Amino acid sequence: MTRFPSAKHLASWTGVCPGHHESAGRAKSTKVRPGNCYLKGALGLAAFGASRIKDTFLQARYRRLTSRRGQMRALVAVEHSILSTVWHMLTQDTRFHDLGGDYYTTHNPERALRRITRQANALGLTVRFEPIEAA
Repeated sequence: MTRFPSAKHLASWTGVCPGHHESAGRAKSTKVRPGNCYLKGALGLAAFGASRIKDTFLQARYRRLTSRRGQMRALVAVEHSILSTVWHMLTQDTRFHDLGGDYYTTHNPERALRRITRQANALGLTVRFEPIEAA
């Protein structure tokens, strides 16, 4: 892994790095970059499997992105996450630690409350949050 100075360099070499190709307000091609086809294929299978395992960070990431971007783009984003995780594990000599399926709600609870409130308002409902009393 010393060949790649950062996880972004590895993702670019593999061809799973995100791109923003826009000029004068018009979106250009959104195809995946060319890269190592064998590694990209293996990452695709790993991402597909990881998105189906319950209560994991990668499944939560896949579900969040699928609603906005679609299934294929969400899979490429999960591939990027897996590759970035592998780079960090190999360069820092650490073990894998899953953040959990509830990472997005526990990491920033105010954001989760705003999202729930916005969804309820879109349905024409009002929401009032009260803390649960300790037993």
